[in-house]
Amino acid sequence: MLTISDEDVAQRLRADNPWWAGPVDLSAFPYKLRRRSYYRVIKALLARRVRRALVLLGARRVGKTTLLRQLIGEASVTGQFGPVLFASVDTPTYSGMPLDRYLDFFARECPHEEAGARLVVFDEIQYLNDWERHLKDLVDRFPQTSFVASGSAGAALKRKSDESGAGRFTDFVLPPLTFAEFIDFSEVNPALVRDAEPEDRQAVLGFKTDNIAELNRHFIDYINYGGYPEVVTSREVRDDIARTVGRDIVDKVLLTDLPSLYGIQNIPELNRLFTMLAFNTGQEVSLDALSQNSGVAKNTISRYIDYLEAAFLIFRVRRLDESARRFVRQRGFKVYLTNSSMRSALFGPVSESSRHLGALVETVAFGQWLHSPELPNLHYARWAEGEVDIVRLHPATQKPTWAYDIKWSDRVLERPEEAKAIVLLARSAGLKHVGISATTAQGTLPTDGVTIRVFPTSLQCYSLGVRLLDENAVIQGYEE
Repeated sequence: MLTISDEDVAQRLRADNPWWAGPVDLSAFPYKLRRRSYYRVIKALLARRVRRALVLLGARRVGKTTLLRQLIGEASVTGQFGPVLFASVDTPTYSGMPLDRYLDFFARECPHEEAGARLVVFDEIQYLNDWERHLKDLVDRFPQTSFVASGSAGAALKRKSDESGAGRFTDFVLPPLTFAEFIDFSEVNPALVRDAEPEDRQAVLGFKTDNIAELNRHFIDYINYGGYPEVVTSREVRDDIARTVGRDIVDKVLLTDLPSLYGIQNIPELNRLFTMLAFNTGQEVSLDALSQNSGVAKNTISRYIDYLEAAFLIFRVRRLDESARRFVRQRGFKVYLTNSSMRSALFGPVSESSRHLGALVETVAFGQWLHSPELPNLHYARWAEGEVDIVRLHPATQKPTWAYDIKWSDRVLERPEEAKAIVLLARSAGLKHVGISATTAQGTLPTDGVTIRVFPTSLQCYSLGVRLLDENAVIQGYEE
């Protein structure tokens, strides 16, 4: 029987690392593809050269591998990070090979000073058993090396990183495309949204548009097709979104990643639960109701939801009362898809007249916060007389600092009574300023002691996508 020799491994590594022979052509694929906005942030994180490995997390097909290859391509030209090794651990030639063996081949095939600066990228690292123990050892042994680990099974990476990487791993979640990135990837007229002067009353978080109707059309497209780069940039892929997203992405997580990681036996049961949650994205659910509707025990449903959240398919938001206080017993919570296009793949795209549009607008509005460290501080308030979609609690005092409601309607300027719930919460929580998002409307609603700012949802989502990616702010959040 033939066995894989060292020369076989070396030959495959040379093929996977063409930059060892010289700088690559940045005009070639995949280096020429449009870069995610997070590219510069990840590059800046690696440039810190701290003694930590960067573990790049995120759902399937959000562009993790492409981003890393682009980073390596640029580094091969600039030499910023020193010599570079890239290895996809799931490659059959490398089957079962421990991580330190990759470094042995690296030193042999691309001679360099091992104690100096260099960049080592392990993609699909979850295919190596005990990868976290191997990687932690390498971080300790080679403090000048910048290590990056990435993979498709985000749940596996996150669980092992949380358990074993304390002090040695930095988790970075690459979310689906933000609305701002969607506009960029769609190559829309750059004048559609532009910087605004601070005193401009039409500005939202520093940006404005003179054509909100066109921006809204793109916003509906974003709801239906917006989370994955290949869906946005390829008309053929978009036209077959049910296969690309439904079967190639969602099914691989539900049928392969989660069962192999957690030993799930009843895969149809997990699939039914996800389908139910996807259809009800943006709605309040409870374990009791889910159990009654599915016939599955509450503790099993709770575990399934944990798994789906760890796999970056959904995220949960906790409930407050009208005084912005947490409920002692959390019976209800909201579940959102991390990417609304998953719903389009499962149930078909929505139009502006769809009765489901409001919940999907809320889903993508919340989704702009997915990478932000603020996400755990965001809640919704609901009580018998009303609901407010987003309430931010101060992490130390647990008191509200701001709140806004998400709507896809302009009625609130003509019917101020529709703002009753957020006014009640603002007065109870001592907030002087709150917000309500609308379809096209802009303005203010002064009430007794509370000022309500009304702004277009699509413009606010665009602005959030830009503002929450402020490089200095993101880097500061990862400082030791």
